[in-house]
Amino acid sequence: MEQKPDGFVDPGPLRDGELELVLPEHRWIDAMLAACQHPLTRLLMPPQAAIGRYQWESFVTQHPHGFAIEYHPSGPIRSWQFWMRLHPDVTGAPPELTIAGALGLRLGQNENLEMYLGHIGYHVLPPARGHHYAERACRLVLPLARTCGYQELCITTNPENEPSRCTIERLGGQLVDLVDVPPGNPLYTQGDRKKYRYRLQL
Repeated sequence: MEQKPDGFVDPGPLRDGELELVLPEHRWIDAMLAACQHPLTRLLMPPQAAIGRYQWESFVTQHPHGFAIEYHPSGPIRSWQFWMRLHPDVTGAPPELTIAGALGLRLGQNENLEMYLGHIGYHVLPPARGHHYAERACRLVLPLARTCGYQELCITTNPENEPSRCTIERLGGQLVDLVDVPPGNPLYTQGDRKKYRYRLQL
C-alpha cells in the first residue's frame, strides 16, 4: 500500500452529477492544457492560458495525492488541490471540455489565510462558466474541512469579482469586512489591492 503524506486525510469520492473533483495527476494534464488553450480562456484568462505542460507536471509532482503541507511559525498549513473534471456522458456537461477549473482547500491558522488568501480558493475556466461549478465544488469539500475539525472557514474575493461574491453568498457566507492587501503580500504583487472577507459556518 502506498504511504500517504503526514497530515493527509483521504477526501474520498467527490461527485455531483457531471462534476467530479479529482486529484491532480499526470493523466489529466492533456485535458487541462486543452481547457486552458480554449479560445475563451486565451481571451479572458491569458495567464492561465500561458501555463505550459512543464509547469503542470511540476504542480502534480509537488502535490502527491493532491496534498501539500507547509510549516509556518504559527503552525502547519495543509492544502488539498482538486481539478474539476466533467463527465460528457452526463446531461449538462459541456461536450468539448473535460476540465472545468480547479479548487484548493487550505487548512491552518495564520494572518494571511484568515485576512487575504482564505481557506478556499477556486477558479472556473471561461468556457465552463454558467453551471455553478464553483459553488458545487465548494460544497463537495466542506465535509473534508469538517472532518479535519473546522467549524468555520474564511473565504475571500476581490470586490470587482461579482460572480465569486454571489458564489460565496449562495454557500451561506456572511460578509465580515473589506480589507486592504498589504504591499509585499504575494496577492498584492499579482495586482490585488482589496479583499472582501466572508465567514462560512460549517
